[in-house]
Amino acid sequence: MEIHIYMNNRKEIFFGGRRMKKIDKDHIINLFAGFLGGILCVVGTICTVVRVQQLDTGLSFELMASSLSMPQGAVCAETVAKQTIPTAISAEQPTEKTTRSDKPQGTGKSDYKEEHSITDDESTYSGEKYPVIEQHFGKAENDYDNFSVKNTTDYTIDYEELLSSDLGFQIENNNKVQVLIYHTHTTESYLINDNGYYFTDYVFRSEDPERNMIAVGDEIVKSLQKQGIGCVHATEIHDRTYTGSYDRSEQTIYQYMEQYPDIKVTLDIHRDAVGYDDERGKYKTVFNFDGRKGAQIMIMSGYDPDNAYGFGHWKENLTFALKLQQKAEEMYPGMTRPLYFGDFAYNMFVNNGSLLIEVGTESNTLSEAKYTGSLLGNVIAEVLHGQQQ
Repeated sequence: MEIHIYMNNRKEIFFGGRRMKKIDKDHIINLFAGFLGGILCVVGTICTVVRVQQLDTGLSFELMASSLSMPQGAVCAETVAKQTIPTAISAEQPTEKTTRSDKPQGTGKSDYKEEHSITDDESTYSGEKYPVIEQHFGKAENDYDNFSVKNTTDYTIDYEELLSSDLGFQIENNNKVQVLIYHTHTTESYLINDNGYYFTDYVFRSEDPERNMIAVGDEIVKSLQKQGIGCVHATEIHDRTYTGSYDRSEQTIYQYMEQYPDIKVTLDIHRDAVGYDDERGKYKTVFNFDGRKGAQIMIMSGYDPDNAYGFGHWKENLTFALKLQQKAEEMYPGMTRPLYFGDFAYNMFVNNGSLLIEVGTESNTLSEAKYTGSLLGNVIAEVLHGQQQ
């Protein structure tokens, strides 16, 4: 149980966690007082910890019952120090003999190769064994052209208008860093072995960069680099404590944008968790391309008609998302789950090139997710090159 109130870099006060709504200051005080009173009356003897922490982005109040179980020690949030920014990966510069084709680069054979194989010692698990169920998620309530959209808002999407519009930014033909790949939930990880089952005590989180989201981000970066897009990969871990991970990744974004002022695209790469069926099996999302199995992606784009999240450019983000969705299905049919358009912001308020993309679920294998990462990089490059003059 948590109350999370903070002031962002624009001095706006927000209430909530991942879905942060701006509210009136007096309302905050009333909510906080009411909640505290309720806790004292109902819980009584539960030890309550009140901590006031000054963050770089503003003032954060957190109220937690110390007896509650929080993931990975989340009761104690960490103060984020100024992080060391890694050297950017520059775009490969075309030569007279290596010019771009007008044909999408991903429509032929993939050049993805598994550089090394990570194995998993199953003798270390003692839990029950349950099946992994392969599932392709395709159609939603809103279909357009070759793709689907899950629209949970009251906004009617004009697909033709948005898809025919330019992006609100333009990638320049140079070797400057213009794309940031980062991970709010860096430690999210996958199965290693593709054997059709998992153990109930399998841990789907890891700080090993060869097993978690960093490995997937690396593949995206490689593909962007090969196609002439300058990019940088933020490999900081933001979720050693789950609470506040979006606040920490927001700080990381601004640090990178300060060092690389030409950044126009910021993509938060996650993995999803779809859930169980009646037989207690876990779903994994799959598609096939070039004789190889990949993990489906889900692109997420937020909605903010009343500027409640400080996210006035949400329609431009949606345009970017739709173009990626359409291009992905053109290049790699079946690659996408329905685009999720809903009332949230996450860190999409940073700029008009910010999206969240889920790559597979925890039941996909690392190899499947990395393969998808390499293809996703091709898709992103095609959309961005399409906006160049």
